[in-house]
Amino acid sequence: MKKQLKKKPGKQDFFNKVYEIAKKIPYGKVTTYGHIAEVCGIKSSARTIGWALNGCGQDIPAHRVVNRYGALTGKIHFGDPNLMEELLKSEGVEFDEKGCVNLEKHLWIPKIYSS
Repeated sequence: MKKQLKKKPGKQDFFNKVYEIAKKIPYGKVTTYGHIAEVCGIKSSARTIGWALNGCGQDIPAHRVVNRYGALTGKIHFGDPNLMEELLKSEGVEFDEKGCVNLEKHLWIPKIYSS
């Protein structure tokens, strides 16, 4: 009997993990690239999360993912530079005077991913 090798997770598997976490972000809440990276097991690679979200479909609420300060660093990928903020405001998300999300009120931290 041949020993079956475990298939190493590829880029698509990783992206799907990111998408599943992003889909869980509640309406009116945000999380950070870093929090998603930590749950995916690559704590120091928040940029990879941004890369994954850059190519996601409309069923993924990518507008709910911000940087660690609450800044909308991904807004350039929404076509209209104001769309990300408008979507968040339509969900009741509040911003400070610097244009960053009020993380004390709106931060959602995902739980450890289990597959």
